[in-house]
Amino acid sequence: MKVFKEAQKFTQVWVILLFILLNSFFLYGIYQQFILKIPFGDNPMPNSVLILSTIGFILLTLFFFSMKLKTTIDETGIYYQFYPIQLKAKKISWSALKYASVVTFNPILDYGGWGIKHNSYTVKGRIGIQLVLKSGKKLLIGTQKEQNATRVLETYQKKMK
Repeated sequence: MKVFKEAQKFTQVWVILLFILLNSFFLYGIYQQFILKIPFGDNPMPNSVLILSTIGFILLTLFFFSMKLKTTIDETGIYYQFYPIQLKAKKISWSALKYASVVTFNPILDYGGWGIKHNSYTVKGRIGIQLVLKSGKKLLIGTQKEQNATRVLETYQKKMK
């Protein structure tokens, strides 16, 4: 009995730098407007709006970096969860699958980027587990463990018949 488990987070340097830059912008605005007593910008926000915007963006940052794509493949099927957006993992049983394989894809051109996009769940990279259900629906789950996923899928190929 082979089991594949993976948990992925957004750890790309450019994403981290973007959030640091945006949070720094808001925090500097508070510093300038409250400590230096200089209005922040040509048309400054009221203090309450600046504080709420800063808190909101910090909370958004914490939410974003708490997101995790969890994937499990075992003898009962394939489970995937994009926590905390999905609080419970979704299961696709082997009997519901027509086909499953590891594929290379272009996140921008094929799905419009990373995250939950139409029928894809991705965090980073260009490798994913392509699922084709017997209903005709397609689903892509991103992975960073191409070889492990391939081996486990090959183990359970006969369960898809």
